[in-house]
Amino acid sequence: MIVEDDENLRVAVAAKLRADGLDVEVARDIATADRALRELDFDCLVFDRMLPDGDAIGYVHARRQQGWSVPVLFLTARDALADRVAGFEHGGDDYLVKPFSVAELTARVANLCRRSGTGRPSVLRHSDLTMDCARREVRRAGVLLTLSAREFSVLEYLLARAEQAVDRAELTEHCWDSRLDPLSGPRSNPVDVVIKRLRRKLHEPELIHTVRGRGYRLGSA
Repeated sequence: MIVEDDENLRVAVAAKLRADGLDVEVARDIATADRALRELDFDCLVFDRMLPDGDAIGYVHARRQQGWSVPVLFLTARDALADRVAGFEHGGDDYLVKPFSVAELTARVANLCRRSGTGRPSVLRHSDLTMDCARREVRRAGVLLTLSAREFSVLEYLLARAEQAVDRAELTEHCWDSRLDPLSGPRSNPVDVVIKRLRRKLHEPELIHTVRGRGYRLGSA
């Protein structure tokens, strides 16, 4: 989750992380973030320090006192050594000073997600299909496949729920924001477009099966 009150920055960072295949929630203040954090689990949090309803390090420190362990990266324009030290002392795992490179931020977020104890297994397997989530590599029968970020995200979601039916709405919700990543024309479903591409790249025998009236299931060949 990204907690940032600058809308342009919030949208830009969220778009880049989604393009890299991550599921992203956004909030503009501590109160909104707190509601989401009490309902959902996250692998990493990016907090701007100075938010409309206070300094985020106070909130993070209080949650750490309650046993909260999710990794946190602080963003701030405050670059003094004392400010950076305060960020770490109050529960931050990483600290990035504005202005910053979005590429550097996404690399730091990916690193924190890998360290998170709530993350998915680093390697997912089903039949002769193997996905290394940390290296972002997919192999079928040992052969390395070239997937787009969106294809990787959809396949990862199906792999994590192998042999379970997953509907199109669920895939859309968790794998991309269609407003930022239009994949198809108005008459086609973007999920179907990605599934078609995945089936072609995975080759035969087919692993992704259509569940009539529901969606798709990653099953046995």
